Amino acid sequence: DYFKWTSRNGTKELTEVNKNMIAEFNSKITLKEGQKYIKVISGSSVWGFIAKSDFNKGSKCFNKGDILKAAGWQAPALNAARGNIFDDDYTIQWTGPLYLN
Repeated sequence: DYFKWTSRNGTKELTEVNKNMIAEFNSKITLKEGQKYIKVISGSSVWGFIAKSDFNKGSKCFNKGDILKAAGWQAPALNAARGNIFDDDYTIQWTGPLYLN
């Protein structure tokens, strides 16, 4: 998605600057595994969280692989999943999990 954004959906040839920006972006993605979630960090910001297993929070049910928007540095927002990494047709952006409709 970052590549598509940088290259204007593949319609623009990448310059050295663009290639360096993509390489830098990719190098700053890190994963930090916790007890219930995998935290996805982009640079110095939390991109989101991924559920490691199925769980319930109140009346909400979450599945393994659910993508959760960050509520802050330490925890996800548990109002609803933004997608699931195991779904073939989920949509996601490099800027973070999608907002709810």
